[in-house]
Amino acid sequence: MRVMTYNIKTGGYDGSRGTRLDAIAEVIGSALPDVVALQELRGDSGPWLAERLGMRMVRARSSWGQPVAVLIGPEWTVLTEGTVARPFHHAAARVEIATLGGPLTVISAHLHPHWGWRRLHEARWLVTAVGKARLALVLGDLNTLDPWTDHQERLRALPPAYRVRHLRWRPLGREPSDRDIGTVARVDTRAVAALDAAGLVDVFRAVGEGPAETAPTALGGAEFSGMRLDYLFATPGLAAHVRSCRIIKTPAADRASDHYPVVAEIDI
Repeated sequence: MRVMTYNIKTGGYDGSRGTRLDAIAEVIGSALPDVVALQELRGDSGPWLAERLGMRMVRARSSWGQPVAVLIGPEWTVLTEGTVARPFHHAAARVEIATLGGPLTVISAHLHPHWGWRRLHEARWLVTAVGKARLALVLGDLNTLDPWTDHQERLRALPPAYRVRHLRWRPLGREPSDRDIGTVARVDTRAVAALDAAGLVDVFRAVGEGPAETAPTALGGAEFSGMRLDYLFATPGLAAHVRSCRIIKTPAADRASDHYPVVAEIDI
């Protein structure tokens, strides 16, 4: 089974400049995934991609942000489908798929873009949604830096308005400065750390190949500075069957979104 997570940036729509949906479909289709976790859907972008790719869509609507979805290939049987019923800023979709190894739970999530404490709560909701499932995947744009890497240089490269998204706290009344990174303010990695503490396995960290950064692409994005924000987390029972994980960095992916997709191969 090949699984992918992909933030497609504002549903692939660029206002008067048109859409990137053809490029997004090209990127997804060329990877031949069985399951795709999509974030930042808008309008009919999800149904359009599902029809174009010949996949079934399970979408989770959002009250404040942008919907997410899981696309499933036609050869796989969906046992249950729905949403993670918590007040996510964006949303989380949950699908259970029949496999020869047993039921596989797949959750597509997009965590809060601005506040680390909200991301922490959302990550805990994802842990609860996984529950006691032996085979489960949590995929998506977690908007969180990982706790195993020194992020000081990439944070210094960000404008203060975007840097503060990744800092745990700062003195009231002023924007964070360079001296705050790692001292007065700490890098906020709590959401990813919560998934790790719950026993879930960071798939790219375990078996990843090549550079880990997923944003920005050549399309740009002032809020990014060569960062890994998109993740696949697996339960230990599933992680044992993951064979590879990589970031798709192709000319098509460069123009399709401001995030690169992440793909993993699982023997199941």
